[in-house]
Amino acid sequence: MPFRGSFRAARLAAALLAFTALAPAAPAAAAPSAGTVQDAQGRSTAENGRGAEEPSAPEEFVALRDVAPTILQEMRYRTRHNFVGQRVDGYRQPMCIVTRDTAKALSVAQHAFLRKGYSLKVYDCYRPQRAVDQFVDWAKDLDDESMKDEFYPRVEKDRLFEDGYIAEKSGHSRGSTVDLTLVELPAKPTRPYRPGEPLVSCFAPQSVRFPDNSIDMGTGYDCFDTLSHTLDPRIKGEQRENRLLLKDTLEEAGFTNLPEEWWHFTLEDETFPETFFDFPVWRRALHNH
Repeated sequence: MPFRGSFRAARLAAALLAFTALAPAAPAAAAPSAGTVQDAQGRSTAENGRGAEEPSAPEEFVALRDVAPTILQEMRYRTRHNFVGQRVDGYRQPMCIVTRDTAKALSVAQHAFLRKGYSLKVYDCYRPQRAVDQFVDWAKDLDDESMKDEFYPRVEKDRLFEDGYIAEKSGHSRGSTVDLTLVELPAKPTRPYRPGEPLVSCFAPQSVRFPDNSIDMGTGYDCFDTLSHTLDPRIKGEQRENRLLLKDTLEEAGFTNLPEEWWHFTLEDETFPETFFDFPVWRRALHNH
């Protein structure tokens, strides 16, 4: 990928800031115990319930847009374009929430990418435990294969647990894990997904699969297939270079890649390395909303 000069990078960054400003805005204690699902007050979700008062986030959590406004956001689980085929429980607003340390590290990586003519785009950030629970329930329902043709065409649904695609806990619920990709600037829009439209395999050629505006990584996001393994030897040429550009730059900013998913990165020095949260994804959960 050619390196852009600093002048061009500045123009691209300015254009991206303008693009971000035009995007629709999202609608408006005690230390937690290790390995548990907690709200900000250290109460378990079983104790707190999901009634009128939802759990709030610890003050260490922020909206990514408040720290790194030029990072694009396409929050897939707030839409029906995901492997479940429905909006996922707990995603009240289409926004990325992460720990402050994660947001700062992503900002460092974003500046490096802007200098090269790219922007990060996040698909998922903090994920409430209730969303993970929904994924588990969905995986157990073997009759629901409405999105199979796009997201897991070569994997039988009864193997999703055994093959590691679905689990009862996710690092996303700790707030320092993100799913993301790269978009070449100036960013082109991604058309909305139309529920019921014909589905195309996530590992089909980029010109054929759903028209995401990201650069070609060899598969789409959330592709349940071994081709999604970051260093799968079948991924060659420009696709491999794109994956390595994403991986190497994020590693320099302090992240570690999950080898089975080219899009999945976790901050090495996690703020909450053993705590899984369940507050909803919306600004009202944050201290400075």
